[in-house]
Amino acid sequence: MRKLKKNADDTFRVKAYAGTNGVLLAMDLDEARKSNFLGFAIEQNEGAKGWRWLLNSLTFPGQAHTIPQWGATHSNAAPFQKFRWADYSIAPGTTCKYRVHLAYADQPTLGESLEIDVCADDGQPKDHRVCFNRAVAASQSFGRQFSDLDERLQEERGLPVEDWPSRPRKWLENGLLGAILRFIGRTKNAKWALDIAIYEYELKSIVDAVNEAHKLGVDVRVIYHAKAGDEQTAINAANLKKIPPARKRGRVTSKIFHDKFIVLSRIDAAGRRVPEAVLCGSTNFTENGVYRQANVVHETDDKAVAAHYLELFEVIWADPENVATTRKWINANNPIDRTQDLFVGFSPRTGKADLAEFVRIIKAADKDVLFATAFKLPEDILDALLGSANDPVLRYGIQNTASRITGFHADRTAEFTAPALLSSGLEGWVKEGLRGQRGNLLIHTKAVVANFTTDDPVIISGSHNLSVPASNGNDENYLIIRGNTDLADRYGLEILRFYEHYRFRYYAKLLKLKKAKPLATDDSWADAYYTQGHIKKSARLRFAGR
Repeated sequence: MRKLKKNADDTFRVKAYAGTNGVLLAMDLDEARKSNFLGFAIEQNEGAKGWRWLLNSLTFPGQAHTIPQWGATHSNAAPFQKFRWADYSIAPGTTCKYRVHLAYADQPTLGESLEIDVCADDGQPKDHRVCFNRAVAASQSFGRQFSDLDERLQEERGLPVEDWPSRPRKWLENGLLGAILRFIGRTKNAKWALDIAIYEYELKSIVDAVNEAHKLGVDVRVIYHAKAGDEQTAINAANLKKIPPARKRGRVTSKIFHDKFIVLSRIDAAGRRVPEAVLCGSTNFTENGVYRQANVVHETDDKAVAAHYLELFEVIWADPENVATTRKWINANNPIDRTQDLFVGFSPRTGKADLAEFVRIIKAADKDVLFATAFKLPEDILDALLGSANDPVLRYGIQNTASRITGFHADRTAEFTAPALLSSGLEGWVKEGLRGQRGNLLIHTKAVVANFTTDDPVIISGSHNLSVPASNGNDENYLIIRGNTDLADRYGLEILRFYEHYRFRYYAKLLKLKKAKPLATDDSWADAYYTQGHIKKSARLRFAGR
């Protein structure tokens, strides 16, 4: 959901982007009004809580924090010296109002203001629901809210997340687990069916929900990753003991059965499945997938989309030990079609046509590219994400696995970052640690939003890692969604949330910062935002809708 508010002569404007759990405000101010400008003071009225000043962790030199226990100061006294501000802790369905004030030199003095309201996850488009977990136990918010648990985790490093108290678990999964359980719970009796394709089938709450559905008479079928001597295969089989042998089949593959989707269908009078909805995305049914790694669940009641998933499920179910049969079917029945506003894609396929389409989408972006990736990327994808020297495209990317585009590339007006932690203190910040994380995989979301700030964005999302193995070896699924700004806002804000989180930590670590730089006492902080060719000027104009 997007809204734009501007003053009479459009010398001052605010554009709001609302995602599932957050709101991004993009401000713009005419250069003629820059003199003595100290930044933006922002008030928020969330739901019916009343107006309050948002907090800034930075202050002017020598200024004491107005809320020392949080290391923060109200923004009317310490304005934000940047042209974007985001709140990633809004409850879905909440309408937030914002007043953005211009702050000038002397005390500071507040000038003109604009008021705008926007609803997070307003339910549009109604046939799609997207949910993201918070995942980042290594964060200031987690450390402050759950300090007792933090201390316990230092002593009990192997403590399973399902044995944590409920509050931190719910904070981390952020409704993602609830979305999966609600989807399974939509089936109540023998008039319904669930068809599950899953790589890692482990989390007890999900296993219990599927078992309960089967107990109620729901026609449950499960295809799971299976490979001789494979540890994951043994885990999957053990967790499927309560599902009858006739209703489960191992996908015997030399690669990875990397799908994670559930098709919900009605059973008609003739006993046939009539697909109603599908739940897909990047989330494995594991502790790591639900709680620790950044992931997405995408649920849609688009019956045509659900029918595509069910059709593929039937192909695999009929011959689960023959990957070649599936590949042949996908080659013949699932050609890349860029004319569709919503394309459902599968692999394995021959010829890497999916990768070629991903490259084409990324290269076609002329404004900006936002992305989150987990594993090693092929060179043509890396080249597309990096772009050409000094091109005008803004790039905001978070990669879990380091590559030649990880880091900051000022010569290509690009910004990239890799996960990093604040393991030793910035002044006023809580020390961060992995807090029970298994391994170093923190970003598992696989998503690209091309031309996010335009009215014609393109989203790529699914289980597909944008890699060669994902194209020609693994079983995968993905969606390509064109022109849907509501869904782009949901995906885009989530990518930016992790981008901002880890980019700050990356540079704090790289530069060995011990104390954050204070606010500027004059308008020099804004110079780059008005310098021709600078990345900050491009970002100021594009995010504000210029």
